Amino acid sequence: MRNKARHTRRVDHPYLDAPRPLAFAHRGGAAEGDENTAAAFQRAVGLGYRYVETDVHATADGVPVVIHDPALDRVAGRPGRVADLTWADLATVRVGGAAAVPRLEDVLTAWPEIRFNVDVKADPVVGPAVEAVRRTGSEDRVLLASFSDRRLARVRRLAGPRVATSLGMGEVARLRVAASAGLPLRPPVAAIAAQIPVRHGRFTVLTPRFLAYLHRLGLAVHIWTIDDPEMMNTLLDMGVDGIMTDRIDVLKDVFSARGLPLR
Repeated sequence: MRNKARHTRRVDHPYLDAPRPLAFAHRGGAAEGDENTAAAFQRAVGLGYRYVETDVHATADGVPVVIHDPALDRVAGRPGRVADLTWADLATVRVGGAAAVPRLEDVLTAWPEIRFNVDVKADPVVGPAVEAVRRTGSEDRVLLASFSDRRLARVRRLAGPRVATSLGMGEVARLRVAASAGLPLRPPVAAIAAQIPVRHGRFTVLTPRFLAYLHRLGLAVHIWTIDDPEMMNTLLDMGVDGIMTDRIDVLKDVFSARGLPLR
C-alpha cells in the first residue's frame, strides 16, 4: 500500500500529470554520442520517453538555443561562444558533424506532447527562454531549472506561478539543513520539484530522511544523473519521484522490469 500511495501522490501542476516515478532523458540521452539535438530528442521519444531534460543559452541576438556548454568546443569541435554568435551564425554550426543546434522554440513546437525540463544556464537567456515558453503555449509542460537561486528568482518573477520550477542549489542546501534540524520551511510557490544528485562531492545529499521531508513539503524529488541500473533500482526502492539518465536504454529496461511505464 505504501508504494501505491507514493506513486499516485501528486503535486498540483500539469507538468507532473503522469504516474510516478518519471523517467527523464537527460539531454535526450547523451550516452548515445550526441546530445540536445533534434535527433537525440526524437530517439528518446521513440523509446517511449515523455520527459526530456535539456539546456538553454542565448545567442548574441537573444535567441534561446538548446545547448549545454557556453562554448562550442566539446559538442561541435570548433572554437566560439554561443553568446558571441548571432542565431544566423549558430545555425550553420553542426553538432557531431550533422545536427544543428536547435532553437528552444522549435523544440517545444516539434514535440507538443513532451514535457521538457529546461536548465537555464546563464542570465542572458532567462527572458528569452520565458518568452519562448509563452509564445509556444508551453506553460503547463515546461519546468525551468537552474543551479542559481538568483537566476531562478528572476525566472519566477518573469514567468509567474503557472510555469513550474525546481529548486536552486542554495534552496536545496537550506532545506537539507532544515530537514536535519526538523524545521519546516516553505518552498517558493512555483517550485514543484527538488532535482538533486545522490551526492555532491563527499557530501550525501539524498537520504531517506531528506526524501521524506521533501515529500512532506509537497515537492517531487528527481535525481540526476544516474546511469547505473543497480543505483536506479536502489533509488526507485527508496521512493524517488523521477530519475534523469544519459543511458535511456538502461533506464527503460529497469522501468520495464519493474512494470513501470515510461509515459
